[in-house]
This record gives sequence, C-alpha cells and structure tokens, in this order.
Amino acid sequence: MARKARIAVIGAGIGGLAAACALRERGLEVQIYERAGELGEVGAGLQLGPNAVKVLRALGIEAPLRPLACEPTNIVSVASDDAHLRFREPLKAIAATQFGAPYLTAHRADLHGLLQGKLPAASIHLAAQCTGASSFDGTAVAIFADGTEVEADIVVGADGINSAVRESLFGLQPTRYTQQMAWRCIVPIDCVPTKIGPGRSVDIGRDEYVGWIGSDGHVICYPIRGGDLYNIFAGHVSEQWVEESWSVPSSVDELLAGYRGWNEALLAMLGQVEHCYKWGICDRDPLGRWTSGRVTLLGDAAHPMMPTLAQGAAITHEDSYALARNLARHADPADGLAAYEAERRPRAGKVQLQAREQFRNNRKVPAPPPLSRDWIFAHDATLETVVAG
Repeated sequence: MARKARIAVIGAGIGGLAAACALRERGLEVQIYERAGELGEVGAGLQLGPNAVKVLRALGIEAPLRPLACEPTNIVSVASDDAHLRFREPLKAIAATQFGAPYLTAHRADLHGLLQGKLPAASIHLAAQCTGASSFDGTAVAIFADGTEVEADIVVGADGINSAVRESLFGLQPTRYTQQMAWRCIVPIDCVPTKIGPGRSVDIGRDEYVGWIGSDGHVICYPIRGGDLYNIFAGHVSEQWVEESWSVPSSVDELLAGYRGWNEALLAMLGQVEHCYKWGICDRDPLGRWTSGRVTLLGDAAHPMMPTLAQGAAITHEDSYALARNLARHADPADGLAAYEAERRPRAGKVQLQAREQFRNNRKVPAPPPLSRDWIFAHDATLETVVAG
C-alpha cells in the first residue's frame, strides 16, 4: 500500500495499548477506541514472564518499568495447612541467563500508564462502545453503540473475554466457568509473615514469589511497586458463580471464610486486607480461527485463559508485537493478518490448555510439581523470524 495502513484497535486495556505501540513503531497509523469514559486499569498485580519482558524491552517499556516493578528472587511453594515447604527454586538468578530476560512482577496500573504515555492522546477515543465489526471490499468497519462507524484497513478486537468484535465475527459463544473464583487484594509489604511452617522453620523472604497450595484453592503472593506492596491472588474452587459482573467488591470476612482451615500465618496476613474484589474465572476453548476478512482478534478476545500459568498478559504482549511485525512485512494487509494468525493461534491455544491442566494438577492431593513453563519463557516474539513454540 502506498500510504500507511490505518488500524482501528478496539479496547484500551494493556493489550490494546501494547498493540498500538507496536503498530506505531512499525509506521502504521493507529486509532484506539475504548468503551470506558476514562482510561485506567482495574486489578492489582501482574506477572510478566521473560517472554513478556522481551516485548516490553523492544517497545522501550522495560527500563521505565523496572523501578516500579520487582524481580522475585525465588519461587516458593508451601502447603495450605501446615505451611511446610514444598519446594523453593531460584528465579532471579536464572531467568535472564536461561531465557534472555528477567521475570518481573508489577502493578497493572503502572504498566498501563507507561504504555499510554507512548501514544498520542488524540489517538485514544473514550466512551466509544464498539458493538461489532465487519469487512467488505478490502475495508474494515467498526460499528459503535451511538450509530457511528469507523472505516479502517484493519480492525483489531482487543476488547477482552466478552469481545463484541469476536461475537460479531463468530457468533455468541458462552464463556466457560472454570470452577474457580478468586479475590484480588494488596497489603503493605510489612504485613508479610517471614517465618512460617512447622516450628516456624520455613523462612519467607518478602522479595520472593510465594504460592500457598491446597486442594480447594491456591493463594499466589508477590511484591509489587518496587517492593512496597504485596499482591495477593486468592483462588478458590467453587462450583457456582452467580454474579453477573466480572468483578464485584467483597468483604474481608468473606475472604477469610473462603480459607477457613488454612494456615494461621496466611489468615493473619489476609486479615490485614482493607479492600478486595472477587470474580468468577472464565475462559474459552481455543478458537479455530481469529480472523475474518480485514478484522482480527488479539489477547483475551482471542484466547482467554486461566491465570494458573500467569501468562494471560504475556501472550497478549506477544500477539501485539507479532501483529505489528507481520503487518509491516506484508504489503497486502490480508497476507499480514494470515501470517499473524498462523504464527500466534497454535501457541496461544497450547498455553490455554496447559493453564487448564495446571489447575487440575493444583487440586490433586498431593499436588504434583508445576508443569514446566520453560518452553513458554524461551519464546521471543520480537525476532524477525520467529520459531514456532
């Protein structure tokens, strides 16, 4: 194409903003449309495996993020009842050496703000609720709730698990409730117990990633905000989820009731929580295709997954960079989209299914060792020639 390709990105979450940054760096013209009336990122902590950090490095985000993030020294796993040590494995010492980038933990809002800061304010359109997208005669069209339409060369649906773009392409497909609900919360770092387990024999560093594992749930904890705060993801096995909202406020009493019988050191820390939110965790089966004409999907719109591998954001970052690379490489946008999907869809589907398998393993008594994520971490989506895997 003689002129720059015009891309309309639907959704200004972390995935949509990362895609916009990557596309702009390749010289493409990007406009972002967000249904919310103001920009922001809900949630709390975020894990960024080496595969994600490689993308952030290529986008110029890693350096400004590092002071705001943490690099956990070890991965520690303890039992939910007596807090005996299941295993402790080095993380900081090996991640960059083995996989080419560190393993970082951060506040979602910090990363979201850095991505937003790389984009022109005029390129982000708020209160723009997309209701669907279509393509015809080499043009893509995004349709909005107020009746307006936006034409572009390509529309990218980065509008989350309940994507309107996805539904308009492939029909209504209900999400799958995963039998897990979860609380998200944060405590000051000095609330973290440092001696737990039988006879207080297990030392816990406040710079470590700690997972409390039980058959009815798991609690994942790690430092964020430069080590000042401690993020808590409290996953709980539950057969029913009746809330219509994806995230609802919860009381600390309800949180504690969900972990009745768990170790007293964990309960004491949870008792220090001031604000928490709960939601039912849903995913979808891998899609048979992501693209229709000049419209494609990215991130949770394409491959919503359980958080048990901590790869939702990371795989989305890979999508973002791969989309930009393939569109820049091919003169015909249709060829670029085909190459993007061929590269990304098999890998994302494989991670989706491994995340489910890890959840099933976590419920076993005793829980087996975690499934290896080495093949995930080793991937580098920033290479001009990407090896599948």
